[in-house]
Amino acid sequence: MTLAFTACGRLTVMPPPEGEPVVLKPAELATTWTDYNDGTLTLKQDGTFIADKVCVAVGWHDGLAWSGTGTWKPVTGTWQQDRNKKQSFLDVTFDTAHSYDDYYPEGERRPDSYAALRHGKVLTLWAPVGDPDNDDPHCILTSPAG
Repeated sequence: MTLAFTACGRLTVMPPPEGEPVVLKPAELATTWTDYNDGTLTLKQDGTFIADKVCVAVGWHDGLAWSGTGTWKPVTGTWQQDRNKKQSFLDVTFDTAHSYDDYYPEGERRPDSYAALRHGKVLTLWAPVGDPDNDDPHCILTSPAG
């Protein structure tokens, strides 16, 4: 029976990164976050940001993309924090329409929200990426905790 389920796909989805859900203050979010390819997302206290080659998740069926244009010029936009009692979430909106990949025309997609985690002294923003059955890496941004 287990072999039959395994043949149809994995039984579990890729787990989130290590860490505990955390509610962050806006001042804790307003810093530079870095992904595993040295892309950066700099959140400013006025609610704006500048992104340079940072990973963005655009939905489980779309996978991972990076901010920027074809020439990798940094892009700008606005950000806002959503939260519940246990965790903060970060939503970003790009100022100019741009494409994440060849499948979606300019400005048609908006990135998924990042969820906040704390692991020791490291703060993490992350979003699940890609089909859960394909072991796609998550989009993970880190910043040292204050």
